[in-house]
Amino acid sequence: MLQYTPGRDGASFLGLVHHTDAVREWTDDRKSPVGRRDKALEVAKARGRTVVDMKADRKTIFPPLP
Repeated sequence: MLQYTPGRDGASFLGLVHHTDAVREWTDDRKSPVGRRDKALEVAKARGRTVVDMKADRKTIFPPLP
């Protein structure tokens, strides 16, 4: 997606979801047993993509229920 999206016509959201919350789901960080996104994270940051950190940004994405 990091390669396809910027080259297409029309509006696009160039973002990467970084799964960092092992308590609620899993992690896919540099030393994760599930998957590693080290290169994707470096490319996304270098190209100014939005990187959503699930642990740090969770309350923004999923506000607490009333």
